[in-house]
Amino acid sequence: MNVGQAVRESKAGKIEFRVDKGGNVHAAIGKVSFGIEALETNLTAFMDQIVRSKPAAAKGVYVRNVSVASTMGPGVRVDITPYRG
Repeated sequence: MNVGQAVRESKAGKIEFRVDKGGNVHAAIGKVSFGIEALETNLTAFMDQIVRSKPAAAKGVYVRNVSVASTMGPGVRVDITPYRG
C-alpha cells in the first residue's frame, strides 16, 4: 500500500517471483534492452537466491532445468550445472 516504499525497494533490486502448481518459478530478471552482462548478473543473483531458499526438508535435485524467455518469445534453455544439488 505504501507506494514510496515499493519504489525504493524496486530501485534497490527487490525481485518478486511466483510459483505455479507445477513448481515452476516465474520472475522478471530484466528487459530485452538490457545488455548480456546485466542479464547474466541478474540471472546469477536470482538463481543464487533460489538455491539459498531451498527448504532443509527438500531432498534430491532442487533445480531441474531453467529457461529464459521474453514475454511472448520462445524459451531458451540455460546450463544450470553449478546450481544442481
